[in-house]
Amino acid sequence: MLTELKPFIDLAEKLGRLAVQLVAGGSGVKTVKVTYATSRGPDDLDTRLLRAMITKGLIEPISSVFVNLVNADFTAKQRGIRITEERVILDGSPENPLEFIQVQIANVESRFASAISDSGEIKVEGRVKDDIPHLTKVGSFDVDVSLEGSIILCRQVDQPGMIGKVGSVLGEENVNVSFMSVGRIAPRKQAVMAIGVDEQPSKESLKKIGEIPSVEEFVFLKL
Repeated sequence: MLTELKPFIDLAEKLGRLAVQLVAGGSGVKTVKVTYATSRGPDDLDTRLLRAMITKGLIEPISSVFVNLVNADFTAKQRGIRITEERVILDGSPENPLEFIQVQIANVESRFASAISDSGEIKVEGRVKDDIPHLTKVGSFDVDVSLEGSIILCRQVDQPGMIGKVGSVLGEENVNVSFMSVGRIAPRKQAVMAIGVDEQPSKESLKKIGEIPSVEEFVFLKL
């Protein structure tokens, strides 16, 4: 079971890390909802380790506490964080333990407004593809970017040349782009671009991205 869940354990921690970094100020997290989509019954999928890794991802970036399976629930309770879990039961083969994991943080402000879902929470969702964790949803936007490095999220007006403009800024600093994905509401409307990078761009490069006329907001998220 542990071998089977290994890529999902990695995904769970990284979704927690992404979600907490989207919170303005990184603090004030009190209400977290985790949703697991699965074809398996409750007796065939123990989520305790997944919950512990999400807790680790939520807490470690904003504190000096080390979180593990043994102390995760106690540490969350000590910090006033209430984590609830929900299962979405899917039809189909239970061969794959999970289809996706979704993490939502309620009652907080976001550093990246597009990460707020229609129901008002910060929302990130991910899947495992070929044993590699992928970010597949930010707020209401569908994206698809590997969670192997760090991520830049940009919201921009959907128009030709945007990928090239952002890529050129990163290329000038020799920052390698590993993946890039664009999710949009409709052609020529709002779009969110998720860019996987191997290195952390300088503050100057990030400033240049923010100065691109069609970029309305952006955020760098370190994994």
